[in-house]
Amino acid sequence: MKKRFFLFFLLIASTFCGRAQNNAFSVQTKISNGIIEGNYDTKSGIQTYFGVPFAKPPVGNLRWKAPQPLDNWAGVKPTKKFGPRPMQAVVFGDMNSRSDGVSEDCLYLNVWTPAKRNTTGLPVLVYFYGGGNVAGDGSEPRYDGESMAKKGIVAVTCNYRLNLFGNFAHPELSAEAPYKASGNYGYLDQLAALKWVQKNIAKFGGDPNKVTIAGESAGSISVSYQMASPLTKGLIAGAIGESGAGINPTMAPVPLADAEKEGLEFAKKAGVPALKDLRALSSRDLYEIYNESKRFGFPVVLDGYFLPKYLPEIFNSKQHSDIPLLAGWNSAEIPGAAFMYGMANTPENFITRVKKEYPETFDQVLKLYPHANADEVAMSSTQLASDRFISYSTWKWTDLAVNNGTKPVYRYLYSKLRPDLVDNTLASGLAGGTVKADGNTPRPKALGAPHACEIEYCMGNLHLVKEYAWTPDDYKVSETMLNYFANFIKTGNPNGDKLPVWPSAAKGDDKPAVMVLDVESKAIKSEIEDRYHFLDRAYKNK
Repeated sequence: MKKRFFLFFLLIASTFCGRAQNNAFSVQTKISNGIIEGNYDTKSGIQTYFGVPFAKPPVGNLRWKAPQPLDNWAGVKPTKKFGPRPMQAVVFGDMNSRSDGVSEDCLYLNVWTPAKRNTTGLPVLVYFYGGGNVAGDGSEPRYDGESMAKKGIVAVTCNYRLNLFGNFAHPELSAEAPYKASGNYGYLDQLAALKWVQKNIAKFGGDPNKVTIAGESAGSISVSYQMASPLTKGLIAGAIGESGAGINPTMAPVPLADAEKEGLEFAKKAGVPALKDLRALSSRDLYEIYNESKRFGFPVVLDGYFLPKYLPEIFNSKQHSDIPLLAGWNSAEIPGAAFMYGMANTPENFITRVKKEYPETFDQVLKLYPHANADEVAMSSTQLASDRFISYSTWKWTDLAVNNGTKPVYRYLYSKLRPDLVDNTLASGLAGGTVKADGNTPRPKALGAPHACEIEYCMGNLHLVKEYAWTPDDYKVSETMLNYFANFIKTGNPNGDKLPVWPSAAKGDDKPAVMVLDVESKAIKSEIEDRYHFLDRAYKNK
């Protein structure tokens, strides 16, 4: 009898648990093009709509054209799974995706909303993924919008075209475009998503006048370009940048004529110089031609349409969107080996490398980056490599915004060291996740927080990233950063919720405020501005 009762109990328990794994029921929302059907999770209270189209598929004759408005549809369009990600190879082996395959038909976005029946006026976050404009998509777990939605925010991620499909310029493409330019299609995709948000976000409880754009790495660079573009005026109310801005030496734009020449040379080398022949090629052919070229994408273009001038020129002439900005970088964006080129961390080797890179001004560099012993060289080579890679360009963006705008600018330095990996046969990758470890290569001591590691913290998604052995300190940092970001999205100011006070950077301050984000976060006065003023002169970005 007892045995039968026990078996009966197990059956009931397993049935209950099986049902508990899915807490959602279907919900429908009417947007501008028709009705979509998503899920309402009764456990989280969050509604989700995944794989929502925001432009016509950029295929056939629409390949390499600005995104086109959708046609209306009849009936109900299911939006319960992520759409395909843009065409891309596995460039960064550490990227994870929940997308439905890979396709040129990739212009889909995802919405997480906490709205109830009569909710209105919620702030909105639109997040652009990173990946060097060659990889990534809006379905990655670290960008998941549920934690932001639980903070009372409508969160949106959107796909945008990449590499050959997103940034290719060509004389014939410019000739056929109404604005007489080509390239920048990925940025125009982001713009189309922002226009979709303006038209539809109220249906999800959002306020189109409270839209903050955010992104990391190439996504942060996207935010800087969108903030500078004349086409986004009135579409965005705030901006968040995590490591990156489109300012020399970081993915700065090139003149249209140069981009067209580069694109034509690529097409000629591939044996298909004419646009009609390029458009006639299959996705597979283009994918393989691009990969065989060993290229890392195509440049951003000064197209006179989306981007009329270099970013410093736009900001210095006060033609950017004058909105609150929160931006920063990580304390060890890239290893010092990227500067030392395999040389040992000795003072002599550091001096040799500095003289090689800065033959006329090496004495200034050596004063700015201490190098008295191996430890100092290890730290200074990491800082110099990081500055040259992405930290300086981010600093310059904030500096331009402080000196040419009226809205507050909040700067941060993310410094939390990563915890141990769950699997010691893995190693941390460049784009944020993990790759298979090379057993023959020693792992250098972490000197700070590497590139991309902050994403899952600020978006509140540690629980979705399984590779790391998260500690209570990690969850503490994540809650702090999530709250700062959520406050900024809501009010244009990160302060509140009993968080450490985060001052804005003041115009004319030679030691402007910066928030150090770590287990014990605190605001400090920056002591390293001279590094960036030197690089400002070196890169001629004045």
